Amino acid sequence: MKIKSAVFTISCPNLQSCKWSPLPEFAFIGRSNVGKSSLINLLSERNDLAKVSNVPGKTKLMNFFTINNAWTLVDLPGYGYAHVSKENRADFNEAAADFIENRENLACVFVLIDSRLPPQEIDIEFLGWIAETDTPFALIFTKTDKQSIAQTKTAIERFSNNVLAELDVQPEIFSSSSKTKFGRTQILNFIEQTIKQK
Repeated sequence: MKIKSAVFTISCPNLQSCKWSPLPEFAFIGRSNVGKSSLINLLSERNDLAKVSNVPGKTKLMNFFTINNAWTLVDLPGYGYAHVSKENRADFNEAAADFIENRENLACVFVLIDSRLPPQEIDIEFLGWIAETDTPFALIFTKTDKQSIAQTKTAIERFSNNVLAELDVQPEIFSSSSKTKFGRTQILNFIEQTIKQK
């Protein structure tokens, strides 16, 4: 997929304020400071489409970007440092939870995982929650340029064996680097194929 246009359209504080759109939507979410903004800029080939910051949790609203006039990229607020639980989903982000559970044209949620870290409890709990929503999701392991290929492979295998094995669904897995552009083509091809299947 070649990105010909990437245009910011709207920011929304909650699901109720999101305008209806006929375009399939692909959302991105992850723990704070996982590299989400850098990944979005990598995919769109725009240096400033999403604001990159060293301050965790900078994304407070749901930000929508129209790509190629064919699909929408949704930048969801990160799930911070709080715990996700079935009893109180608002602990990570009520707006994002509503969006993920109820947005009709949501085609896939990409959950970003820092490839350098051992499985984090907040990621484990979030994946347990989203797996129960029946929402299609995939994993993207970020920041792979900060370690060796072997270390990234080991990290993904460890995560798969210790975390994903416990889920009823097995998501697609990607790895990426905003610095080397690794993974960009694979992720965009997945999005393109998902759109064709709609």
